[in-house]
Amino acid sequence: MTRANLSALSVDQLVDRFEQLNVALDNARWDTLGQSDHSKVNSLIYSIRDIGEELRARGREARLALTRLYTNRNIQVRLMAAKMTLGVAPVEGRKIIEEIAASKIYPQAGDAGMTLSNLEEGIFKPT
Repeated sequence: MTRANLSALSVDQLVDRFEQLNVALDNARWDTLGQSDHSKVNSLIYSIRDIGEELRARGREARLALTRLYTNRNIQVRLMAAKMTLGVAPVEGRKIIEEIAASKIYPQAGDAGMTLSNLEEGIFKPT
């Protein structure tokens, strides 16, 4: 979906699409007996990033809409929602990331742990 097409979607539609893409990403990582399709994974990551950028362009309230995904049953959805909202909901987002890091459910626990480390070292500065 192009950036122009994203601008035509409502915030709720963007959040729904963000959720769907993250579920697809989680599945793509495991589809072929542990061998992920890297081109598919990369495409999904870019699409998720584009939605994040569209929500960011729409302002704080649009990004806060992702917090509804903090209770999603899919760990990938929760992780990405928390990461994308650190700039607008830092305490709540960090709590979700800490919970995922402590869960030891990989690969998301590793991603969450690296996110926390990068936050602490100042490498990652949410905006």
